[in-house]
Amino acid sequence: MSGPRSGRLRRVTPLIFEALTLRGLTVAGRVWVSPMCQYSCRPSEPGFVNDWHLAHLMSFAVGGAPMVMTEATAVTSTGRISPWDAGLWEDQHVAGWHRIVHQLHHVGTPVGIQLSHAGRKASVFPPFDPRSGSVPRDEGGWESVGAGEDPFGRYAAPRRLGVGEIEGIVTAFAQAARRAVGCGFDAVEVHAAHGYLLSQFLSPLVNTRDDDYGGSEERRSRLVLDVVDAVRSVLPDRVPLLVRLSATDWSPDAPGGVEGDLERTVALARRLQDRGVDLLDISSGGNVPSPSVPVGPGYQTRFAAAVKDAVQIPVSAVGLITQARQAEHVLATGQADVVSIGRAALADPRWWHRAAHELDHTLSWPPQYARVVDSQVY
Repeated sequence: MSGPRSGRLRRVTPLIFEALTLRGLTVAGRVWVSPMCQYSCRPSEPGFVNDWHLAHLMSFAVGGAPMVMTEATAVTSTGRISPWDAGLWEDQHVAGWHRIVHQLHHVGTPVGIQLSHAGRKASVFPPFDPRSGSVPRDEGGWESVGAGEDPFGRYAAPRRLGVGEIEGIVTAFAQAARRAVGCGFDAVEVHAAHGYLLSQFLSPLVNTRDDDYGGSEERRSRLVLDVVDAVRSVLPDRVPLLVRLSATDWSPDAPGGVEGDLERTVALARRLQDRGVDLLDISSGGNVPSPSVPVGPGYQTRFAAAVKDAVQIPVSAVGLITQARQAEHVLATGQADVVSIGRAALADPRWWHRAAHELDHTLSWPPQYARVVDSQVY
């Protein structure tokens, strides 16, 4: 019988603190900060990030997060969710993002950017604004665009994109990705979930086009695949490419319902893997205004598990995963390779240090906070 001569049990590193390598990036943990919109840019400086974004993202880095993802960042000015959204559609945006990336790197935290176009869900008020719906033009709003002309709920109806405009959006994603590399970002994520533009094209409930971008599943997938190809082509080989997908729209009206949506997502996941995507971030919803969602702890992890079973690249799970032992369970049972948290991180930016204490793991603190270690606070 073999074992340590001292007779002591060897401490096993919790899975949530195991490293993960994607291309040239090694992340020192498996619980990442999910992209979370802040709606905090000044309308007088459209798309420019500021001190709020720096403080927001740095709080997670100081709290022990092994990887921080930025909020949905627009690749065109009209692709913003709101007039207060962050952007990377022009070179002038680079300096602000570079400042933030540099500060997170200073404390040893890698950071990724999520690139997005809101499509028909653009030009709306933030969720915490007393006003709701589409922002009028005389208040800084603009005409939204989409796969078709049907509005999302009570939002203003979008204008149907022409083929040339669609090709221009593909180029905009690639240009934003090139700028992201210039900012120093360690990873780039394409946002194809939550009912935003790429998700709209994927959905048979929204995309009723009869041209090369609609109709069959293959044609509905064309825009996402074109964007992924364009982004991957401008990224250095060392920089991983992530894609966020909604596994289902939670609508019985979709062909095959929830399970039909999941089958289509799995098929797309395989194609994305073949296109050089390094991690798939699996969420759900966004294309249907009032879905019936069975919300509960870990309610979306089964979607991540289904995708993970079908591909050979890492998969991330999200959705009311709030506790350290819960996240550890998701990883230990093979449902996902990464867990992304949002609200739990907002509630406790020191989530990772608390998790380390609960799981009897040593996680370093910034030297400025080192006095916490022996203070019995945790």
